[in-house]
Amino acid sequence: MNPKRQSHVFTDNLNSLQSHILAEEARHPHAAGDFSWIVSAIGLGAKAIANKVRRARLEGVLGDFGTSNVQGEQQQSMDVIANEILIRCLGSRANIAVIASEEDEEPTILRKGSEGGKYCVLFDPLDGSSNLDVCGPVGTIFSVLRNNPDESDAERTVCRAGCHQVAAGYILYGPSTALVMTTGRGTDLFELDPYLGSFILVKAGLQIPPRHKVYSINEAYVDSFPKSYQDYLLHCHKSGYSSRYIGALVADVHRILMSGGIFLYPPTAAHPNGKLRLLYEANPIAMIVEQAGGRCMSGPCRTLDVQPNKLHQRVPLMVGSSLEVEDAMRFTAQD
Repeated sequence: MNPKRQSHVFTDNLNSLQSHILAEEARHPHAAGDFSWIVSAIGLGAKAIANKVRRARLEGVLGDFGTSNVQGEQQQSMDVIANEILIRCLGSRANIAVIASEEDEEPTILRKGSEGGKYCVLFDPLDGSSNLDVCGPVGTIFSVLRNNPDESDAERTVCRAGCHQVAAGYILYGPSTALVMTTGRGTDLFELDPYLGSFILVKAGLQIPPRHKVYSINEAYVDSFPKSYQDYLLHCHKSGYSSRYIGALVADVHRILMSGGIFLYPPTAAHPNGKLRLLYEANPIAMIVEQAGGRCMSGPCRTLDVQPNKLHQRVPLMVGSSLEVEDAMRFTAQD
């Protein structure tokens, strides 16, 4: 008998992203169904971006857009397109108070708490966008916070430690479109079925293997890393580790989430405080990985405990299998 079928009843029924969230909300008697609307908006945006990514070269939207973002980085055309898609999808949800994008200088207030604004959504619309020029993987990262109705300043509203996130996730646009998300009850993996037009749950309760001898880092900058990181890399070289680096945070983290290992983005001479954005990248990745049994550190601190003091604050990042991060921390604890 097929082990997935017992007494003519299938035990692995199809479960869409939307139905999964509704089922989670049903477990909480006081839930009003507001969060499912946010997930629906993110899912809609992900489908639209996935379509644009597949057709980027055909539609001539690869390469530089011709402007710089707030961090002074050259914007890619798809950065701007993905940003606009998410803003339009999220802007129609009546329970969202504030949205903040890595591409924009300031957060956008959509409505006050008294007008029904219950949540704040932060996002990096297209992580690793330069990979598109060579048909490489890219991703979207998002973070959800509860709105503070007593705070009138949008930046102070969203500048909270990552431990206050109510949900986080990313979408990876590659051979398939994968959506990984947590609401604080484990990390789940969905994949977009292009025929059904829905994200389908393919793995609930992902767990990162506690150890795997694979590291991911841009070693081109090794001479500008702190000595402790150089020593750790030398340890990896001598201990039989393999190196895998894609150059898109979402893609590198997804591989580690599925098979284990460690990703590092150390401080460098050019970025002594680190390069990854705390609110848009590090915090959501940290929540996802911790809910899957991994660890995430920014310098000597747990990433989710770092208190941001500005919207586009940057941090170093060390994330992955619990024992691999523990080993790396023994080298870097002296910094």
